[in-house]
Amino acid sequence: MKIFWFIPTHGDSRYLGSSRGARVADHAYFKQIAIAADSLGYEGVLLPTGRSCEDSWVVAASLIDATKRLKFLVALRPGLVAPAQSARMAATLDRLSGGRLLVNLVTGGDPDELAGDGQFLDHSERYAQSAEFIRIWRELLTRSHTGETLDFDGDHLSVKGGKVLYPPINRPYPPVYFGGSSGPAHDLAAEQVDTYLTWGEPPAEVAKKLADVRERAAARGRTLRYGIRLHVIVRETEDEAWRAAGELLSQLDEATVAAAQAKFRAMDSVGQRRMAELHGGRFNKADVRQGLEISPNLWAGVGLVRGGAGTALVGNPQQVAERIREYADLGLESFILSGYPHLDEAHRFAELVFPLLPLDTREKLTAPALTGPFGEVVANHIVPKAAAAS
Repeated sequence: MKIFWFIPTHGDSRYLGSSRGARVADHAYFKQIAIAADSLGYEGVLLPTGRSCEDSWVVAASLIDATKRLKFLVALRPGLVAPAQSARMAATLDRLSGGRLLVNLVTGGDPDELAGDGQFLDHSERYAQSAEFIRIWRELLTRSHTGETLDFDGDHLSVKGGKVLYPPINRPYPPVYFGGSSGPAHDLAAEQVDTYLTWGEPPAEVAKKLADVRERAAARGRTLRYGIRLHVIVRETEDEAWRAAGELLSQLDEATVAAAQAKFRAMDSVGQRRMAELHGGRFNKADVRQGLEISPNLWAGVGLVRGGAGTALVGNPQQVAERIREYADLGLESFILSGYPHLDEAHRFAELVFPLLPLDTREKLTAPALTGPFGEVVANHIVPKAAAAS
């Protein structure tokens, strides 16, 4: 089981849809979160892409020296950069970070945003272009270890004598993650990527998606790894967790939710449509579980105003750990999590839930360099007892 965290390059706050409690999305804050994730034992961090975000590659590069073990799952959008240039960027970041690069292929689902970036392909064409892009990208990096060149002629992209001189540390290339809910997306995953990601739907629905991707991959003689993207709201007690969920929505009004939902409906992303169907754009401030708890401890409230991943696991540490184990039993290995505010929640989740999961986090952090007690010493000599793992 691999637990990732998130760098909020589009901003962070204590409340959704409000500037109250907001935090500046600057390098100092990104660095704080990266250092926290690194020192707490997270596998890595996801850096998103899009018009609302700081550039994922620049931010990842800026965090290399601030971290030691942390991997960077860097979002890559096909079409904005030529595949050869993108391959060189990936090889460079992987080399400079000591092999800590992972790549998240993001085709995109907002036609307006894509048009603003000069991309005018429809949904099916975008996936065809993405498939050509990542095929060229993978081949260039694979051949960089032997010095071979690449010729490729596709419907959208072509390369003649393509070559990457400096190979990545990861062989044959930095692992590629990818998520999508449509048929073309599942085909792309089956053909090209290493880890397929789903957003946080109820376990039965996730199981159906994984079964479809597995079948398509098997037909091509491939096997994939699988992961999930979720938010988390964990507190010492279940009541505290649900109060925190209510506080997260406490500054929202119906007009803001309606405007966000109208924008999401204009997108052609199947995954975004599925997120919207989980909640229908309705919420009750007096009871945030009503209509939004779509499966035990799985809450769709985040998706009222946040695009992309819109569900959160809400509960006490034991409940959240149990829900994660349920997803793991479906074959999910990578859990890419986030919570508001991201710095605070990175600490809270690690402290409350890591001891309940099959992770070697504590062992890695305490041996061999660190000695002495953990926690604040009481009355100058009483050492806190170590928390029992389960």
